[in-house]
Amino acid sequence: MSKEFKEGVAIDNISFNVDNGKIIGFVGHNGSGKTVLFKCICGFYQVTKGEILINKKKVGIGDQMPGNIAFTIEEPAFSGEYSGRKNLEFLYELRHKRDSGHIKKIMEKVNLDYNSKKKVSKYSLGMKQRLAIAQVLMEDEPILIMDEPMNGLDREGIKDIRELILEEKLKGKIILLASHNSGDIEYLCDEVYELENGRVIGKK
Repeated sequence: MSKEFKEGVAIDNISFNVDNGKIIGFVGHNGSGKTVLFKCICGFYQVTKGEILINKKKVGIGDQMPGNIAFTIEEPAFSGEYSGRKNLEFLYELRHKRDSGHIKKIMEKVNLDYNSKKKVSKYSLGMKQRLAIAQVLMEDEPILIMDEPMNGLDREGIKDIRELILEEKLKGKIILLASHNSGDIEYLCDEVYELENGRVIGKK
């Protein structure tokens, strides 16, 4: 698939397949096309050429976003006036029935205090990142797209989130991961694509 904007080509003839239970990594400098690629897969952008198929269904047909993807792309849009718990509960209830036990379990997984009334506006960058990962995990979708999931985390936090990602892989999920941290890529990924100017320039 390819994606063009008025400013130029953002994704230039990229093609790949992903099987269940695999983690695919994407590396490249800022502007290489990673985030645009992820947004196309999520249905935020329609491709200019080619197609994206998820379970043999085309993404973007009839302006329908795929319903089996959970993602964190760029900075999540949480409400700073509410606690992390309130944010997650509100987002979860957009598609599901209220389930406080599930939210508590997910927050504990990412090492956030379920009972804390601290507003998200007062969260550190690392806490916001943990909350974003909790949002991805709570939906329990078969495909996870994670753009720089370790951003702002300390060493212990990175270790925790790496293990959570591997747990999701063992459930048979597909995980697409972009990271500037080569350690994340080497530790987690089954395949790695290197992007530059919207093109794949390397694969391992």
